[in-house]
Amino acid sequence: MRRVTGLVATALGTFLIVSALFTRFYIADQAIKFPLDEHTITTMSASGVSYFNGGLLQELTGVTMTDTSTTEGDVASGSSSTAVWNNFSYVYDRTNDLTYDYSLQRLAFDRRSGELVDCCGANVNAKKVRFSGLGYFWPFGAQKTTYQIFDTTLMKPHPIAYTGTATVDGLATYKYVETVAPTQIGTQQLPGSLVGLLDEATVTLGEFYAGTTTEYVDPISGAPVSVTQAKHLYLAGSSGKQVLNLLKATFVTTPASVVSAVHTAKTDDAKISVVTLILPATMGLAGIIVLVIGVLMARMRPESEYEDFATAGYPGGQVPV
Repeated sequence: MRRVTGLVATALGTFLIVSALFTRFYIADQAIKFPLDEHTITTMSASGVSYFNGGLLQELTGVTMTDTSTTEGDVASGSSSTAVWNNFSYVYDRTNDLTYDYSLQRLAFDRRSGELVDCCGANVNAKKVRFSGLGYFWPFGAQKTTYQIFDTTLMKPHPIAYTGTATVDGLATYKYVETVAPTQIGTQQLPGSLVGLLDEATVTLGEFYAGTTTEYVDPISGAPVSVTQAKHLYLAGSSGKQVLNLLKATFVTTPASVVSAVHTAKTDDAKISVVTLILPATMGLAGIIVLVIGVLMARMRPESEYEDFATAGYPGGQVPV
């Protein structure tokens, strides 16, 4: 009976160990994915902004702006491997009660790596381009390295480098910085009088963009929890010298949005920890203990063998008293 119990325990221990490995290296990969049904609202704020208002035909300074970004997952367009999210960004001049800009983007990306993919009607402001690099998230288990992030102003991927660690609202994060040198992104035609060229009815100038974006990312879930974005848009002539400021601002994620993002990241981290660490470790340890006990019990001699040994050599198996 003891031997049978030992064999059963050995089989159970082996099963628990195999289950631990299966959970860690297969189930975790299947379960840990970016969601299809995303719904988040994030707000960034900027003060001391200067920008050119096309309606008023003048530059406004000392402005406070907000950029409210609403992201909704398109569940029907997603799959087990790809998520599709729509994002609407609305930039508002709170000082003068004016709309500065708004944008629409639809991005499709790998639910494990966060890498953008070309499918599902992905576009930025109805423009279809070749998408690559990171979009909304870093990969699960972000690394201390340089990634390519898709810049929706440049409309192409651009390097964003790991520069260190930082604690954001109690959460340990990795800090990544993208630096964009002045780059021409288009042209604009406007009256020469707006830029001091009174003898020319219209002029065509290059539109330039320069900026620095700093993202603080939860390395476990890959979620950015705070962003600082300094951007400068301006028009310049052939010399590259600015002749008209379009926008100069530094947007920072508001404290309320940071709190919400950190809370979500910590919740996701806990779920990830259960699947990748706690559950496999518990099953693995239990499996090892049960396996060892089972092997020891299986190797023990049955009680009948001890009895046979004790009575060996005596007629009828009777031991003299």
